[in-house]
Amino acid sequence: MAGELEGVKEKLVNKKEYYENCPGCNVDLHKAGQRGLPIKELFTIWIVILGTALPISSLFPFLYFMIRDFHIAKREEDISYYAGYVGSSYMLGRALTSVFWGLVADRYGRKPVIIFGTFVVVIFNTLFGLSVNFWMAIITRFLLGSLNGLIGPIKAYAAEIFREEYQALGMSTISTAWGIGLIIGPALGGFLAQPAEKYPSIFSKDSIFGRFPYFLPCLIISLFSLVVAIASFWLPETLHIHESSMPVHDSYEALEAAPDTKEGNESAPKENLFKNWPLMSSIILYCVFSLHDMAYNEIFSLWAVSPRKFGGLSYSTADVGEVLSISGFGLLVFQLTLYPLVERYVGPVVIARVAGVLSIPLLTSYPYIAMLSGIALSVAINFASVMKNALSISIITGLFILQNKAVNQRQRGAANGIAMTAMSIFKALGPAGGGALFSWAQKRLDASILPGDQVVFFVLNVIEAIGVLMTFKPFLVETQNT
Repeated sequence: MAGELEGVKEKLVNKKEYYENCPGCNVDLHKAGQRGLPIKELFTIWIVILGTALPISSLFPFLYFMIRDFHIAKREEDISYYAGYVGSSYMLGRALTSVFWGLVADRYGRKPVIIFGTFVVVIFNTLFGLSVNFWMAIITRFLLGSLNGLIGPIKAYAAEIFREEYQALGMSTISTAWGIGLIIGPALGGFLAQPAEKYPSIFSKDSIFGRFPYFLPCLIISLFSLVVAIASFWLPETLHIHESSMPVHDSYEALEAAPDTKEGNESAPKENLFKNWPLMSSIILYCVFSLHDMAYNEIFSLWAVSPRKFGGLSYSTADVGEVLSISGFGLLVFQLTLYPLVERYVGPVVIARVAGVLSIPLLTSYPYIAMLSGIALSVAINFASVMKNALSISIITGLFILQNKAVNQRQRGAANGIAMTAMSIFKALGPAGGGALFSWAQKRLDASILPGDQVVFFVLNVIEAIGVLMTFKPFLVETQNT
């Protein structure tokens, strides 16, 4: 193996396509000699994404009770309204800075942005758990979103760290870890919030966890992110850093396939990303489905913990945590076993289209699931939650693949930054809009058309249907660039 790598290295050096001190070239050389499943790289991507995804929605199971304890809502029906603003503040912050962090990643490397972003989670997620009023919660969540800009660069990183045959698996790992984080995070929030009430034999009401009932889940997540932040110092950098006259290439496979192209040359003019329709169409579609998913995550937790008289399930935070834990396990199994196999045969667009269509009747069933009780309710809601999350993450995975195929390495960080900015704006609308919609629905329980929570799930289905229609030509255009 060493001899083979030396041969590849010598060949590239002779062609002036390999530079000893370039971290990107060293990664490409490593990929050239890599055989078998890249377990280490998959695990690395997994824990980095998980560390930053856990705090995004971990607050949803207890947000209803946190807002209630802040005494800012005058009526019980208004709690969801204020909860939406706290949920949106994170995405608003991320929307304002994602392009900046993408440009930083393209200029200075993916690794510095990843390290900084994980340390931001440690600090501001901890402070959020110590919030004493509504405005402190808003500000800490906003700063957490605006200073943690690693989601875009980590997608570019994943596109660069894997060989071509493992690209789909790499993107699947991102979306799986992301989806698991958006499920396990709320599960932790559900199980660990208000510990002095749930576990009085372990946590005293006079302890810090009694005085700050929502601090424990935030602390656990922050400690995990601290471990990830420290481990990130050992990540290899994938960005090609050459002198301006030196060529820069996307990968070893690209070198072999087209050694005479000028695509990778730093002196070549960069393409205007906003005129790259394959990229922009996939980003717009990503925004639509992200709006749907964020609104769904907010609404699901609010719906589950709201009283039966309002059409909810009257679940406790622990009950919500149990449902989301089961969903997380089901999602993990699906993404690591079925998704890469299906994507290889039908492609990411077909998967996204089918998943969107299947989501519509599934969401329509939610108001009727609320009419069940006992074991029937438990089985139905767990099955529906597993299916919904698996379908949603299949759509997002496919869009990740399309976005990163649409650009070369020199613009991948910026492209993902644009995607994150646009997506974050839509996701910021999700919790605020979802909370307001849910609050309004609870005030129209006796309406003749779509009463109560039926109107909530109807609106979610309308957004999903729009997304499905946009997966067809001429709107969505694929590219073969790698």
